[in-house]
Amino acid sequence: MIVIIDYGMGNLRSVQKAFEAINAEAKITNTVEDILKADKVVLPGVGAMGPAFQKLQELALTGPIRKVVADGKPFLGICLGLQLLFEKSSEGGYAEGLRILEGTVERFDHTQKVPHMGWNQINIKTAGQKMFQGLSSGDNVYFCHSYFVKPKDESVAACTTNYGIDYVAAVVKGNVWGCQFHPEKSQKVGLAILRNFADL
Repeated sequence: MIVIIDYGMGNLRSVQKAFEAINAEAKITNTVEDILKADKVVLPGVGAMGPAFQKLQELALTGPIRKVVADGKPFLGICLGLQLLFEKSSEGGYAEGLRILEGTVERFDHTQKVPHMGWNQINIKTAGQKMFQGLSSGDNVYFCHSYFVKPKDESVAACTTNYGIDYVAAVVKGNVWGCQFHPEKSQKVGLAILRNFADL
Protein backbone atom coordinates (compact mmCIF):
# COMPACT_ATOMS: atom_id res chain seq x y z
CA MET A 1 0.00 0.00 0.00
CA ILE A 2 1.17 3.50 -0.89
CA VAL A 3 0.09 6.12 1.63
CA ILE A 4 -0.34 9.77 0.66
CA ILE A 5 -0.06 11.97 3.76
CA ASP A 6 -2.94 14.42 4.22
CA TYR A 7 -1.92 17.40 6.35
CA GLY A 8 -4.24 19.90 4.72
CA MET A 9 -1.72 21.37 2.26
CA GLY A 10 -1.45 18.85 -0.54
CA ASN A 11 -2.73 18.30 -4.05
CA LEU A 12 -3.97 14.97 -2.76
CA ARG A 13 -6.61 13.70 -5.16
CA SER A 14 -4.56 14.44 -8.27
CA VAL A 15 -1.60 12.51 -6.78
CA GLN A 16 -3.89 9.61 -5.92
CA LYS A 17 -5.42 9.63 -9.42
CA ALA A 18 -1.94 9.57 -10.98
CA PHE A 19 -1.11 6.42 -9.02
CA GLU A 20 -4.46 4.92 -10.03
CA ALA A 21 -3.53 5.61 -13.67
CA ILE A 22 -0.53 3.28 -13.30
CA ASN A 23 -2.58 0.68 -11.37
CA ALA A 24 -0.90 1.41 -8.05
CA GLU A 25 -3.18 1.49 -5.03
CA ALA A 26 -2.75 4.66 -2.94
CA LYS A 27 -4.60 5.74 0.20
CA ILE A 28 -4.98 9.33 1.45
CA THR A 29 -4.65 9.47 5.23
CA ASN A 30 -3.24 11.39 8.18
CA THR A 31 -3.34 8.64 10.79
CA VAL A 32 -0.09 7.56 12.38
CA GLU A 33 -1.07 3.88 12.21
CA ASP A 34 -1.66 3.98 8.44
CA ILE A 35 1.62 5.80 7.81
CA LEU A 36 3.66 3.35 9.91
CA LYS A 37 1.99 0.34 8.24
CA ALA A 38 2.49 1.66 4.70
CA ASP A 39 4.83 -0.02 2.23
CA LYS A 40 5.64 3.33 0.64
CA VAL A 41 4.87 6.91 1.70
CA VAL A 42 4.26 10.09 -0.31
CA LEU A 43 4.40 13.60 1.18
CA PRO A 44 2.83 16.08 -1.27
CA GLY A 45 2.46 19.78 -0.61
CA VAL A 46 1.40 23.15 -1.91
CA GLY A 47 2.06 26.35 0.05
CA ALA A 48 4.60 27.69 2.52
CA MET A 49 7.06 25.59 4.50
CA GLY A 50 6.48 27.19 7.92
CA PRO A 51 2.72 26.55 8.12
CA ALA A 52 3.22 23.10 6.55
CA PHE A 53 5.72 22.02 9.21
CA GLN A 54 3.42 23.40 11.91
CA LYS A 55 0.53 21.31 10.54
CA LEU A 56 2.70 18.19 10.58
CA GLN A 57 3.59 18.91 14.20
CA GLU A 58 -0.04 19.51 15.17
CA LEU A 59 -0.99 16.15 13.66
CA ALA A 60 1.98 14.44 15.41
CA LEU A 61 3.31 13.27 12.04
CA THR A 62 6.94 14.45 12.13
CA GLY A 63 8.03 11.45 14.22
CA PRO A 64 6.24 8.84 12.07
CA ILE A 65 7.66 10.41 8.89
CA ARG A 66 11.19 10.23 10.26
CA LYS A 67 10.58 6.62 11.40
CA VAL A 68 9.39 5.31 8.01
CA VAL A 69 12.42 6.97 6.40
CA ALA A 70 14.76 5.48 9.02
CA ASP A 71 13.13 2.07 8.50
CA GLY A 72 14.13 2.21 4.85
CA LYS A 73 10.67 2.43 3.32
CA PRO A 74 10.48 4.20 -0.05
CA PHE A 75 9.52 7.83 0.58
CA LEU A 76 8.61 10.47 -2.01
CA GLY A 77 8.31 14.21 -1.32
CA ILE A 78 6.56 16.29 -3.99
CA CYS A 79 7.05 20.07 -4.36
CA LEU A 80 6.62 21.44 -0.81
CA GLY A 81 7.00 17.83 0.34
CA LEU A 82 10.54 17.86 -1.08
CA GLN A 83 11.38 21.15 0.64
CA LEU A 84 10.12 19.84 3.99
CA LEU A 85 12.76 17.11 3.89
CA PHE A 86 15.50 19.71 4.36
CA GLU A 87 16.77 21.49 7.47
CA LYS A 88 15.36 24.99 7.06
CA SER A 89 13.93 27.53 4.65
CA SER A 90 14.42 31.27 4.29
CA GLU A 91 10.69 31.59 3.55
CA GLY A 92 9.00 33.99 5.95
CA GLY A 93 12.38 34.79 7.53
CA TYR A 94 12.98 31.27 8.82
CA ALA A 95 11.06 28.01 8.69
CA GLU A 96 11.97 24.67 10.22
CA GLY A 97 12.11 21.46 8.19
CA LEU A 98 12.15 17.74 8.94
CA ARG A 99 15.99 17.63 8.77
CA ILE A 100 15.97 14.31 6.93
CA LEU A 101 18.32 15.78 4.31
CA GLU A 102 21.06 18.34 4.93
CA GLY A 103 20.66 21.66 3.19
CA THR A 104 18.43 24.69 2.90
CA VAL A 105 15.52 26.03 0.88
CA GLU A 106 16.10 29.40 -0.80
CA ARG A 107 14.06 31.88 -2.83
CA PHE A 108 14.86 32.59 -6.45
CA ASP A 109 16.81 35.79 -7.02
CA HIS A 110 14.66 38.93 -7.25
CA THR A 111 15.52 39.21 -10.94
CA GLN A 112 13.53 36.04 -11.64
CA LYS A 113 9.76 36.15 -11.94
CA VAL A 114 8.14 33.95 -9.30
CA PRO A 115 6.59 31.55 -9.10
CA HIS A 116 8.52 29.53 -11.63
CA MET A 117 5.46 28.08 -13.31
CA GLY A 118 5.13 25.83 -16.33
CA TRP A 119 7.10 23.19 -18.22
CA ASN A 120 10.86 22.95 -18.04
CA GLN A 121 13.53 20.47 -19.11
CA ILE A 122 15.39 18.21 -16.73
CA ASN A 123 19.07 17.26 -16.79
CA ILE A 124 19.37 13.80 -15.24
CA LYS A 125 22.26 13.14 -12.84
CA THR A 126 23.81 9.89 -11.57
CA ALA A 127 21.61 9.78 -8.45
CA GLY A 128 18.49 9.91 -10.61
CA GLN A 129 19.02 6.69 -12.57
CA LYS A 130 16.21 4.77 -10.82
CA MET A 131 13.85 7.75 -10.57
CA PHE A 132 14.18 8.54 -14.26
CA GLN A 133 14.51 5.01 -15.62
CA GLY A 134 13.13 4.97 -19.16
CA LEU A 135 13.38 8.76 -19.42
CA SER A 136 16.02 11.11 -20.80
CA SER A 137 17.63 14.47 -20.13
CA GLY A 138 15.63 17.04 -22.06
CA ASP A 139 12.26 15.59 -21.03
CA ASN A 140 9.84 18.19 -19.69
CA VAL A 141 8.07 18.27 -16.33
CA TYR A 142 5.69 20.77 -14.72
CA PHE A 143 6.83 23.25 -12.05
CA CYS A 144 5.08 25.74 -9.78
CA HIS A 145 7.29 27.17 -7.01
CA SER A 146 9.16 30.23 -5.74
CA TYR A 147 11.75 28.43 -3.57
CA PHE A 148 14.27 25.72 -4.43
CA VAL A 149 16.43 23.30 -2.44
CA LYS A 150 20.19 23.62 -1.97
CA PRO A 151 21.46 20.22 -0.73
CA LYS A 152 24.67 20.27 1.28
CA ASP A 153 25.71 17.06 -0.48
CA GLU A 154 25.48 17.71 -4.21
CA SER A 155 25.66 13.97 -4.96
CA VAL A 156 21.99 13.58 -3.94
CA ALA A 157 20.90 15.63 -6.96
CA ALA A 158 18.77 13.38 -9.17
CA CYS A 159 18.24 16.07 -11.78
CA THR A 160 18.70 19.79 -12.30
CA THR A 161 16.86 22.36 -14.37
CA ASN A 162 17.47 25.99 -15.27
CA TYR A 163 15.41 29.01 -14.32
CA GLY A 164 17.87 31.86 -14.44
CA ILE A 165 20.21 29.56 -12.56
CA ASP A 166 20.86 25.82 -12.60
CA TYR A 167 19.28 24.34 -9.50
CA VAL A 168 18.42 20.91 -8.07
CA ALA A 169 14.95 19.86 -9.20
CA ALA A 170 14.91 16.36 -7.70
CA VAL A 171 16.89 14.39 -5.13
CA VAL A 172 17.54 10.75 -4.33
CA LYS A 173 19.29 9.56 -1.18
CA GLY A 174 18.78 5.87 -0.47
CA ASN A 175 15.07 5.25 0.01
CA VAL A 176 14.25 8.98 -0.03
CA TRP A 177 13.09 10.58 -3.28
CA GLY A 178 11.99 14.16 -3.77
CA CYS A 179 10.72 16.16 -6.77
CA GLN A 180 10.38 19.93 -6.89
CA PHE A 181 8.16 19.51 -9.94
CA HIS A 182 4.73 17.87 -9.94
CA PRO A 183 4.91 14.36 -11.43
CA GLU A 184 1.11 14.09 -11.14
CA LYS A 185 0.83 17.04 -13.55
CA SER A 186 3.69 16.03 -15.83
CA GLN A 187 1.75 13.66 -18.09
CA LYS A 188 3.63 10.60 -19.42
CA VAL A 189 6.98 11.64 -17.93
CA GLY A 190 5.44 12.15 -14.49
CA LEU A 191 3.56 8.85 -14.62
CA ALA A 192 6.81 7.08 -15.52
CA ILE A 193 8.47 8.57 -12.42
CA LEU A 194 5.58 7.46 -10.21
CA ARG A 195 5.75 3.99 -11.80
CA ASN A 196 9.46 3.81 -10.98
CA PHE A 197 8.66 4.80 -7.39
CA ALA A 198 5.84 2.26 -7.10
CA ASP A 199 8.21 -0.46 -8.40
CA LEU A 200 10.82 0.15 -5.68
